[in-house]
Formats: sequence, structure tokens, C-alpha cells
Amino acid sequence: MKAVFISFYQAFYDEVIEILDKLEIRGFTFWQEVQGRGSNDGEPHYGTHAWPTLNSAMLIFMPDEKVEPLLKEIHLLDESAPQQGIHAFVMPAEEK
Repeated sequence: MKAVFISFYQAFYDEVIEILDKLEIRGFTFWQEVQGRGSNDGEPHYGTHAWPTLNSAMLIFMPDEKVEPLLKEIHLLDESAPQQGIHAFVMPAEEK
């Protein structure tokens, strides 16, 4: 089992949900408003006057075999608007 953390520009929410539905990934935890900026480039998302947009974040626990298809779809979405940003991070997860 893996944990996938996704941080993304808020406007990508519908597209992220569509990806999850397409891949039949059901469960997730969602944070609507988070602040951040990319480590290399892209626009900051601080929710301020100078940088008014915000990010959202999602944590998903899923079987290993669904991770690569999800990462592929997230990468394609990122390529559609690279300055806005969406990033996924994969971590091992134990179910007890």
C-alpha cells in the first residue's frame, strides 16, 4: 500500500476528481486551502494581494498497482499548465 500526497492549484480540483474517478480511486482526504510555492519555479500560491491564488492538497491511500497510472495522469495535468502546478509525492504506508 502507498500514500500519495498531491498538492495542486485550486482550479485543478475538478480535473483531479475526474482522474480519481477514471482510475476508480475512491477514498481520499482533502484540504481546500493550503499555501505554498514550488521548489524550482512556478507561481507562489499564498492567498495574498500580491499572490492571490491558493493551493489545495489531497492524501490518498491506495494499492501499489494504482500509483503509476495516477502519477501518469497527474503529470499530464501538470503539463497542461506548468506555471500553476500540481505535484504528487509517494510514500510507503502500512495498514494495521
